Amino acid sequence: MMKFGTMVAGRSLALLLFGLILGLGSPVRAESPTYYRDVVGILQKNCQDCHRDGQIAPFSLLTYQQAKKRAGDLVEVTSKRYMPPWQASTTYGGPFHDQRGLGDAEIATLREWAEGGCPEGNPADAPPPREFAGDWPLGPPDLILSMAESFEVPANGADRFRIFVLKTDFPDTRWIKGVDYKPGSRKVVHHIFGAIDTSGLGLKLDAADPGPGFESEYDFGEGISVGPSLPIYTSGSRPRFAPEGMGYVLPPKADILIQVHYHPTGKAAVDRTEVGLYLSDKPLPKPIRPSFAFPEIPKVQEAKLVERSKAVGRDLTMNEMFEDVLVIPADEPNYVIKGTSGSGMLGRPFSREILLTSVTPHMHWRGKSFEMHAVLPDEKQTQVPLIKIDRWDFNWQGSYYFLNPVKLPKGSYFEFTGRFDNSASNPVNPIQPPKVVHWNNRGDDEMCVAAYQYIVAEANAAPPKPQAKPD
Repeated sequence: MMKFGTMVAGRSLALLLFGLILGLGSPVRAESPTYYRDVVGILQKNCQDCHRDGQIAPFSLLTYQQAKKRAGDLVEVTSKRYMPPWQASTTYGGPFHDQRGLGDAEIATLREWAEGGCPEGNPADAPPPREFAGDWPLGPPDLILSMAESFEVPANGADRFRIFVLKTDFPDTRWIKGVDYKPGSRKVVHHIFGAIDTSGLGLKLDAADPGPGFESEYDFGEGISVGPSLPIYTSGSRPRFAPEGMGYVLPPKADILIQVHYHPTGKAAVDRTEVGLYLSDKPLPKPIRPSFAFPEIPKVQEAKLVERSKAVGRDLTMNEMFEDVLVIPADEPNYVIKGTSGSGMLGRPFSREILLTSVTPHMHWRGKSFEMHAVLPDEKQTQVPLIKIDRWDFNWQGSYYFLNPVKLPKGSYFEFTGRFDNSASNPVNPIQPPKVVHWNNRGDDEMCVAAYQYIVAEANAAPPKPQAKPD
């Protein structure tokens, strides 16, 4: 007769073997992520530019305790692709400089870390701490321009869009090869647009306003037609020199205009932004040129606009030209407008081969999505994808600079499609209940335009390699 102890031992061995056999088809659970080994590198790469003291983000993510406190928030905003802020598609158009975004594996790591109780791990597993550049990452500028007066940003209230005039006073033409911005208060400065003004109108508008600078939300001031647009500052963006031989022409006595977007944070602040210019000691052979693609104007309206211009004895403003072109009905959740640079009153194909260096889509609060491509002058009218934004966010608009300028042959042109949500269910619709909306640069109205910058390609440049036409 078998003894009881032998029976128990044999049964335990059988159960153990049975469990091992069952386990052969199941993956072994990986070790839980830790902060130092798995998480801090993700935060360094994607978050810490803004999430540190003195920057625009509302809290820091430099330490384990700071990240642990915000673990749930990290999972929520990254899973929804709200953070890190990057609007452009990573699979259509581009690629662009400063492209931000987490991969699925990185988002899963943050989620597993949070759900696992936020283990700290071994500090020896961490990468070296980030070293952040000083005031001027490109080195000391050749010229530093500063706002004439400080601007006080209240603790609360609506966002402010303030234009400041910075005089250069150069007696002759200069060439700018790089631009950097140093906000006086990075906590409240959301973005900065820069442009060159030779009209002197900026100074007049500044003098007419009792405060520092003057207010203008969607352009550089009434009647001002600026020259080349300069690089844009947004939170987390990195300054860079223009590609070799490229730059911006700064005419004699020209002014630099900056539009500063201030976002109150609940605490009063004072800003005195500085602009650093890096100048070339010789003329740059490839001047960067700005231009725009506008919505298509129907032929019937073109004729009416020509007659209207004759009647008033002057050229029409952009608002006058497009106020009856972009008309969004009340409660319309998916209004579509198309634009082109290839035809109509304001468009024509390129007369020379160009290198496209950047694109800047622009819509207001009701913007929903935006897509832009180039059309090549071949038999198939091949489309070259440039940029696609599936979830427009007015607060995070900006310029997108191509890693490699896009070469487009003579005869090419641009097309774009903008979509708007003017329904009551749109949480950022500035007017409730919704009303009919027309083109205007006021905040309560809308615009849809594609700004872009380019250089004229060299005559002996290599032929373009167009991308495949999107599905």
